[in-house]
Amino acid sequence: MSKYFHSLVLDEEKCNGCTNCLRRCPIEAIRVKNKKAIIIKNRCIDCGECIRVCPYHAQKSITDDLNMLKNFEYNIAIPSMSLYGQFSIDTDMEKVFQAIKDLGFDYVFDEARAADIITEVLKDMVKDIKLPRPIISSLCPAIVRLIQVRFPSLIDNIARVESPMEISARVARKELMENYNLSFEKTGVFYLTPCPAKVTSIRRPIGIKESHLNGAISIDSLYGNIVTNAKKAKVTKAFTRGSTEGIGWARVGGQSYAIGVENYIAVDGIENVINVLEEIELGKLSNLNFFEGLACTGGCVGGPLNVENPFIAKSRIRKLSKNKTKSKDITKEYVKGLYEQGFIGWTEKIYTKDIMILDKNMQRAMEKIERIKYIAKMLPGLDCGSCGSPTCTSLAEDIVRGYGKIDDCVLRMRENLNKDN
Repeated sequence: MSKYFHSLVLDEEKCNGCTNCLRRCPIEAIRVKNKKAIIIKNRCIDCGECIRVCPYHAQKSITDDLNMLKNFEYNIAIPSMSLYGQFSIDTDMEKVFQAIKDLGFDYVFDEARAADIITEVLKDMVKDIKLPRPIISSLCPAIVRLIQVRFPSLIDNIARVESPMEISARVARKELMENYNLSFEKTGVFYLTPCPAKVTSIRRPIGIKESHLNGAISIDSLYGNIVTNAKKAKVTKAFTRGSTEGIGWARVGGQSYAIGVENYIAVDGIENVINVLEEIELGKLSNLNFFEGLACTGGCVGGPLNVENPFIAKSRIRKLSKNKTKSKDITKEYVKGLYEQGFIGWTEKIYTKDIMILDKNMQRAMEKIERIKYIAKMLPGLDCGSCGSPTCTSLAEDIVRGYGKIDDCVLRMRENLNKDN
């Protein structure tokens, strides 16, 4: 897979160049040219912020659909933990799981079970004084990619464990292949996703060579059918579900609560996460044991492919997690066995994404930096976005990189016209 895959794409017909996405992109991966937004693919981390703020629904996420199930003899659904927050607190989730199965799946595996597995691993990691501090959660793929792009010095701080989504796929495959004598190729595993970053992490995984998932279907595309099926669902066999602490991973702070760590910071919202990562990079928070950073407001419940208001969904998850139920089948011995079989940890080293580098030659890079500073001083410093770049400094960088020109600045262009007149 030499070509980088992005779940986030632009529908040019719907885009009118309003600059909302330009202003809100946390990684400055968007430009507006000829009244159309352009996503700079090697910068984008698929956080989905542009989807949230686009009033014309021009930014969207590429996901799979139920037609993919036809490619396999046996299909497994892995509903996101955030799904619990999409229904009222008194909803019978057994019927919801049955409703998902009735969409055409043969088996439903609760992602919260995998969260219970990782909880046991993280408890031991937090106790390991040899690991760099703070240990950074690897749950959110957008944050992991953010660190690759903007905070490469913190890569070693990331917990080298896979996400609940990926571990769910591995464990579900293992269970089904052993119990029903199914082959890997004939079994399809699909994640019901709340965000585009999860889709990208399946197609282009971090820390592993290849994902055990075959695709991802957005929650919002299935929600109506799930509600309809749930009304008439008849549960013939109880589903094995995760603990309430595992479900709690869907909200910000849920991981830290499940682990039982006291010296931690849990932050939601990509801009807030960036601010705290800057503090960590400066060494100001080295006394922390654990940092839980999630790109979406409220945590995974705030993913743009969910349907419920994130604050309402977060409240529901918080109420559920207070019940303190445990997964009886997730024992320390069971988790240890999975870890030794390679089901939990990363197998590949992750590297920095050198998208900010101006030139591989140090001298030329320094010359370009000075030129950026020189051009930035020529610009008004209003960061109005009218030029199609998010800030005056980014316009200066675009000019040096050959992506823009000084007259893209409306004020500069007016000044030049007035001089000519």
